[in-house]
Amino acid sequence: MQDDDFTDDYDRPSKTKQKEAMHELRDLGAELVELSIGQLKRINLPENILDAVREAQKITSHGARRRQLQYLGKLMRSVDDAPIRAGLALLRGESAVETARLHRLERLRVRLLEDETVLAEIAATWPGVDLQHLRTLRRNALKEKEGGKPPKNFRAIFQVLQQLDGQPPAPAEEAGDE
Repeated sequence: MQDDDFTDDYDRPSKTKQKEAMHELRDLGAELVELSIGQLKRINLPENILDAVREAQKITSHGARRRQLQYLGKLMRSVDDAPIRAGLALLRGESAVETARLHRLERLRVRLLEDETVLAEIAATWPGVDLQHLRTLRRNALKEKEGGKPPKNFRAIFQVLQQLDGQPPAPAEEAGDE
């Protein structure tokens, strides 16, 4: 009879594990608070969590901010945190897909600086591109490199390519017809 009184309740996490999970969600919320508005929009947060994050960003008092972060952690318990973690990883560049995309754009930038005919490939991939602007950035980046100046235009080329890559690429049939 004593064995029946002491049933195994090991099917739920321990109190320590529950607390660790809550602290992780609170820390995840704190990480969200440190992001800019544009970065938060890229993550696609639920409305209540976005409101709580925005409120925490406004708070300057240490105690009030701590309470708001705890509240944010509580809200995070009611949603699936996997998409939020994936969005943060993407912003941090931890995603393998995002890393590969950035490497591809970097190679394209290097090829553009070596050979101006790469502009035709860029125009075929992204028909709405401002080729004159890219040509100017390329010319200025080469001058900066020769003069040993800071690579302002070199970085600007990468930013333009990132913006273009955010747009849907042209279908292969249309790109070949032009």
